[in-house]
This record gives sequence, C-alpha cells and structure tokens, in this order.
Amino acid sequence: MATPTTARSDAGLPPELADAKRDEKSLRGFLHGLPGVDQVGVEQRAAGLATRSIKKASKLQAIDMAIAMVDLTTLEGADTQGKVRSLCAKARHPDPERPDVPQVAAVCVYSDLVATAVEALDGTPIGVASVATAFPAGRVARDIKLADVKAAVDAGASEVDMVIDRGAFLSGRYGQVFDEIEAVKAACGDAHLKVILETGELVTYDNVRRASWLALLAGGDFIKTSTGKVSPAATLPVTHVMLQAVHDWHTATGELRGVKPAGGIRDTKTAIRYLVAVREVAGPQWLDPNLFRFGASSLLNDLLMQRRTQLEGHYSGPDYVTVD
Repeated sequence: MATPTTARSDAGLPPELADAKRDEKSLRGFLHGLPGVDQVGVEQRAAGLATRSIKKASKLQAIDMAIAMVDLTTLEGADTQGKVRSLCAKARHPDPERPDVPQVAAVCVYSDLVATAVEALDGTPIGVASVATAFPAGRVARDIKLADVKAAVDAGASEVDMVIDRGAFLSGRYGQVFDEIEAVKAACGDAHLKVILETGELVTYDNVRRASWLALLAGGDFIKTSTGKVSPAATLPVTHVMLQAVHDWHTATGELRGVKPAGGIRDTKTAIRYLVAVREVAGPQWLDPNLFRFGASSLLNDLLMQRRTQLEGHYSGPDYVTVD
C-alpha cells in the first residue's frame, strides 16, 4: 500500500481513521473491526420504511426532488452522439410543456461521448458524468484506467464514476483497491469522484460496509451501488448500509459524502422509498442532489408521468413524455 496521496488532508481525521490509512495491516484491521451488519435488522428496517405513505402535497415535492437527483444515463455499446444530444435535451427540459419541472443533476455517458454532452449542456448547471476505469468490469491495468479518467476529465467531465477491482477486494487485497481509488481521485482533479462498489458481487452486507468505508477513506466523494450491468443492482437494504456509512463518516469527521443507488430503480414509488431511507438513515441534510443521486435511464419518464397525474388528477400515459 503506497503512501496516501489524496487531496484531502489527513490532519483533521480522528486518530483511528488516520491510522487505518497507514499501511495494509492497519487498513485490514480497521475494516475487519467494523461492527457486523445485522442482516435481519437491516432488511426489516428497509421493509418497514418502505411501507410509509406520504400526503399528496409532499408527494409532488418528493417527485420534484427525485427529478433533480437523477443522473440521466446511457451506457450502451450502440450509443451515438445523436442519442447523447437527445438525452441532454431531455435533461435540460424534462417536460417541455411544463417549464417548472426541475432539470436533472447530471447526464452520465462513456468517456468518448463526454465532449458531446458538455457541448449540449453548455450554459446549464447540469453536470456531465463519465464512467471510467474500464467500466463495468474494470479488468485492465491501472495505467489504462488512469488514462480513461484523464480522457474524461480533459473532455470536460465534472464527475467520474469509477469501478473498484472487486476481485482484489474479495481476495482481501484492500490496499490495492485503496491505492487505485486514491490514484483515480488524484487524476480527477476538480471533478467529483463516485466509487462504484458493484454491491451485487460483494455477497454480504459486511462486505458492502467494508467497501463503503474503504472508498470513503480513499477519498471518494460518493459511494455508488452498481454499474447497472450486474444483478442484483441497487436494493434498499444495501443502500441503508451505505447511507449509514456516510452518516457515520460525517459524525466522525465532519465531512459530507454522497450515495448513489443505480440500476433497477424504475418507478416513482421506488424512488420515494429511497428518499424516505435517505431522510431516516443518513438524515435530512442528504436530501440534496449534491449528496444523493439516482443512477437511472427509465426512472425519469415515470417521475414525469406521476407528476402530471398529481397536478392534473388523471393518469398521463407514456405518450406524453419523450422517449429516451
């Protein structure tokens, strides 16, 4: 494990966190010293919070909040500049007939399409996020991963979504994963770094907790559940574990870090369940696009249809919203 190079100073970290970054042995000791996750407890709490209902006025507010938290995403081999421009137009004006609809938080694309998205979103506050580090598998040499990040940032990406080396993590090579996240963070410059854990491959909640803390220690601005290419992707219990990690990190350090569930969140009802979890597990402060995002492609359409239903009193079908 190399000497830490993250841009954040370790000076303000509590001694136990600063010590965890000292070497491989210390990092392993810290991660395996974290309290175990009560599987039954976290699943019951997630299920219980998911049953909560909200009033009509609050539902409209929640829908607008969710829209503003969407990372509108296209990550397909058949993506074209034209498709990205269309996606950016939708990001700018999600419902052209209703100018009061919030813009989304960001558009997420592959690194070779970042320049197209930057041009299409010029003059707006909408971020351009790029997946990197050989997304989704991450199975290439580190210098290639860092070149991927540099290409995205040089093209104008304001956010980078990297994937961790799950093979290294599951083999217990925590220092290798830590060093790679640090190196990517350094390569990001001013761009924010989201660290994709690919929780569907981590098997246990304890591993999700360890990976979350590892990413936070290494300098990730966000921890993200999934690439969307592996099943299961985002789940409420997994997101609870990650929300608890950023809450506990804030308690320990005073620093605010974000969470991004991605993959499988397709409808308004599910999105609102995640917002309830954010409020109850991390806290109301995280109900902000700077601290919570949805990685999604089809979710926005349902949010727009449900928003019209709330305002007009009847269901508007998919013909009333643009197709991704």
